Amino acid sequence: MLETRGPIRAQAARAWELLTDTARWPDWGPSVRAVDCAARLIGPGVHGRVQTTFGLWLRFEVTGWKAGEFWSWTVGGLQATGHRVIATGPDRCEVTFSVPRWAPFYLPVCAAAIRRIDRLAGRD
Repeated sequence: MLETRGPIRAQAARAWELLTDTARWPDWGPSVRAVDCAARLIGPGVHGRVQTTFGLWLRFEVTGWKAGEFWSWTVGGLQATGHRVIATGPDRCEVTFSVPRWAPFYLPVCAAAIRRIDRLAGRD
């Protein structure tokens, strides 16, 4: 897996909340236009559909889970990104996105997502 990470100026719990709330994915995910999921907050095995910026709907399923720390998923049947939050202080944390080795082109998208999460976490 390849990774990109960045600091978030908010508590780890706040970053985790943004990462796991399907209603907020379009706010921070540059490649997500919309989400169709029965559960607003994801957990192990949760599945649904995401609409990409190109308008294509793809099925997803949460396949890796450690509450408050890490989740990963498959999208369109392929292993996709992993999402990790690590507290680095009382009001600071680090978010890391991991992508499969076949998808290095997706790292800049993930870096943009981290910057958006930082902005959202500090103002909501």
